[in-house]
Amino acid sequence: MSLTIALQTAASGLQAAQAGLRAVSDNIANVNTPGYVRKTVVQQQLVVGGQGAGVEVTGVQRVTNQYLQMASMAAGSDSSRYNVYSQFLDNAQSLFGDPSGSGYFFNLPDDISANFASLANDPSSSLLRTQAVNTVSNFLSEADRINSQITALGASVDSQIGGDVTQVNSLLSQIDKLNTDITRARITGGDSSGSENIQDQLLNQLSTLMNVQVTARDQGGVTVRSPEGILLAGDGAATLSYNKATNTPGYISVTTPGASTGSQAITVSSGEIRGLLDLRNDKLPGIADEVGELVSRTAQQLNAAHNASTAYPPPTTLNGRNTGLDLPTAASGFTGQTTVAITNSSGVVQKKVAIDFTAGTMSVNGAAGVAFTPATFLTTLNSSLGAQGSASFSGGALSISATGANGVAIDEGTSQKAGQGFSQFFGLNDLVQSSGGMSTYDTGLTATDANGFTPGDTITLRLSAADGKPIRDVTVAVPGAANPTMGDLVNALNNSSTGVGLYGSFTLDAQGGLSFAGSPPQNAQLSVVADTTQRGAGGPSMSQLFGLGSGPRSLRAASYSVDPAVVADPTKLALGTLDLSVAAGQSAITPGDGTGAVALSLAGQTSTLFKVAGDLGAVNMTLSAYAAQLGGAIGRDAATAAAQKASATAVQTEADTRRQSVEGVNIDEELVNLTTYQQAFSANARMIQATKDMFDVLNNLIT
Repeated sequence: MSLTIALQTAASGLQAAQAGLRAVSDNIANVNTPGYVRKTVVQQQLVVGGQGAGVEVTGVQRVTNQYLQMASMAAGSDSSRYNVYSQFLDNAQSLFGDPSGSGYFFNLPDDISANFASLANDPSSSLLRTQAVNTVSNFLSEADRINSQITALGASVDSQIGGDVTQVNSLLSQIDKLNTDITRARITGGDSSGSENIQDQLLNQLSTLMNVQVTARDQGGVTVRSPEGILLAGDGAATLSYNKATNTPGYISVTTPGASTGSQAITVSSGEIRGLLDLRNDKLPGIADEVGELVSRTAQQLNAAHNASTAYPPPTTLNGRNTGLDLPTAASGFTGQTTVAITNSSGVVQKKVAIDFTAGTMSVNGAAGVAFTPATFLTTLNSSLGAQGSASFSGGALSISATGANGVAIDEGTSQKAGQGFSQFFGLNDLVQSSGGMSTYDTGLTATDANGFTPGDTITLRLSAADGKPIRDVTVAVPGAANPTMGDLVNALNNSSTGVGLYGSFTLDAQGGLSFAGSPPQNAQLSVVADTTQRGAGGPSMSQLFGLGSGPRSLRAASYSVDPAVVADPTKLALGTLDLSVAAGQSAITPGDGTGAVALSLAGQTSTLFKVAGDLGAVNMTLSAYAAQLGGAIGRDAATAAAQKASATAVQTEADTRRQSVEGVNIDEELVNLTTYQQAFSANARMIQATKDMFDVLNNLIT
């Protein structure tokens, strides 16, 4: 080896040792710096002319493990998802009150039963009447409060999603810009570890907001893609948008850099944004729907008892609710018998019209029956009432009035349609009313009934994935066939080419309710984008009549209230029943009769068919049992979310610990490296000195 080669070898070793010392000193200085990844010097043998000429430092690299990095980011995404989900679900659960407290919302139906039971013992007590009415009003106002606050939680979720998307866009822009710095440092042989550490921290922040695919670029830096592979950062930064509408699921779309087309929806399967989307699209509307189902069925049973009863003295007019139907359709499909009675102010029957729906006849005061059809129902009823009263039908609502100071009372008898008696179906003597459109989605329509919607009118339905990502929008026109029936309408909706048949199906149940169920494997969710249909002139749209989508269903709990006339005058409570077995001239209604109050007190114990709502399936049980089940389900959901949060956090902690064990700085190891590089530095310095000494000796020999 020549002295020149020896000097070059020692000098290169000296430089390599210096580079190693700098790396070790940086590691030690940042031992407690969050996100810092330890670095090492990359060196290789230097060969000149086929001979070894020392060592060459080719760069400085961070000690990373791609598998552990991806595992840590995935765990961070899941942890953030369940953390925010648990937080909001905990807030939602608290809206219902303390289960051990007297004001717990799901105990209120039992309070209603208890107050009406007390009233049944003393029907003349104005205090007990007021207390019973106030208990019902309190239940409905609490439902309104809860529904409003769930809506407010949904607005907070919307706002947070928007903020998260803005933060994602900022992070993608920063990550993309750092790619340039890293690549430049790599090309010039500089130290890019600082920029790479910052980029790693940004990726960690991004992964808490949404899950992404991250791959290293050959020239340095990273490429970030959505789960389905859409470019988000790497060759320019994409822009994400949060798409939301009142009645459709929210979703995330992206506009890629330099894209010639518009934005496209992307999948978000984890991260805080997914947790918020789950809340916004599914859980919060689902809870509101469940509460709405409880409130609507409570109203249904209270109204069933109130319609089967009458006040003393009977009211002059019974005004029904909007059924959303035309009268022939509304009057068809009944079975059994009912009786409309006109009484004087003392409860003595002046005229009674017995309506036999099964036979299709009306009989006045026991005389021979007169035949009627659904089309002639109103005319025949008016003829039967004669000078004693009248009936009218307008805006989907039936009204029956008595003349003069007389009153109207109804004996429901055995009449039935869609599980409701005649008076209840038309809402003639409802205790609880709805101001939010349809009070029930049990329309009573059958497949052979005329659907009533204008042919050619359209409804646009959106089918969405679990994270709200649109699958397809389908526009269905009301069929224009001759005498189109509900069966025709359902078939049009379920058509596999022009309807939703590829993704699920609509079903018209025995009560006339129309519902959609997605089919595997997509299990699509359905919402209404636009609805121009109308049932008759000024009638409800298809989505309003049947409660299609989460929009109308999630708001119905806020629409109920006690009849204002009863609130203003509790003596108008229907606490008695019409007794048609009394002798002529005797009062068929008495002021001390509490049988109606007994029926109202038993409403909570009456078996009721609850339809699918939120996460709860269809079930037949009492109001009290359903309230208990719903309260328990919400509590279990909150507990499950808390457990998922704890589990995800534990996984994240373990993943971060393992990643830190590889990427983090170990003081003992760095001290060993420090000693090694110091010794290498000293050895190379001595070699340089020895080479100098040898050169001096040779030089002296020559001179």
